[in-house]
Amino acid sequence: MISHTTLGTNDLVRAEQFFDEILPFLNGKKLMNTDRAVFYAFGGNGSKLAISQPFDGQPATQGNGTMVAFSASSIEDVKVLHSKAISLGATNEGDPGERHGGLYYGAYFRDLDGNKFAIFHLLSKPKA
Repeated sequence: MISHTTLGTNDLVRAEQFFDEILPFLNGKKLMNTDRAVFYAFGGNGSKLAISQPFDGQPATQGNGTMVAFSASSIEDVKVLHSKAISLGATNEGDPGERHGGLYYGAYFRDLDGNKFAIFHLLSKPKA
């Protein structure tokens, strides 16, 4: 089981303000702060997200092909969270809409450091 996902930032204060605004839409709550990182927990399911300044002192960069996906409870939540992220300075990477033949409803954005996120709501169960 995965404990947490860590993404880098070059401005911890700015990143914390951004995530403090959008994560409550996903039942995310700040769990703890350190001098280099902020941790958020989600509804008691054990999943956590950490936003951190790189420990090697080098600039934070986003990974090509790396993405964090959040599960939303409704199509409306996907729309609201995507809109909120964009209003806070995120970059649109895909407008809200149905994806993969109606399997899910999703939207994509990059945060203030360029990390890619998806927000999705399953519309039907995937076939094995």
